[in-house]
Amino acid sequence: MGTELAGLIRADLAALNNDASRLAVVAPPVDAGHAALGDGSGDFSFAQSMKNALVSVDQDQQVANQKMADVDSGKSDDLVGAMLSSQQANLSFSMLMQVRNKVMGAVDELLKLPV
Repeated sequence: MGTELAGLIRADLAALNNDASRLAVVAPPVDAGHAALGDGSGDFSFAQSMKNALVSVDQDQQVANQKMADVDSGKSDDLVGAMLSSQQANLSFSMLMQVRNKVMGAVDELLKLPV
């Protein structure tokens, strides 16, 4: 049973890593002085990476909203660019939600472990 559970955790972790790498392709993390890499000692901060992803998704949404508002008000005639920005923001948000769901599933599995 313990081996099966360890295998499930490894599979969930692999799926989470795949989702995180796809998120990086869709919306690259914000370069905040490489804060996600820790203090240079090789530490990885998952919390900081998630914060960076949230900021990136929020920025994508704000850019899409601004482009749509410009098209609506007549300031811009780039409807295709506005729609592409909107789709990119939508895909970024969807990927972030998938990563969140995988993390929550992994936490639920950890909580089910016998102590």
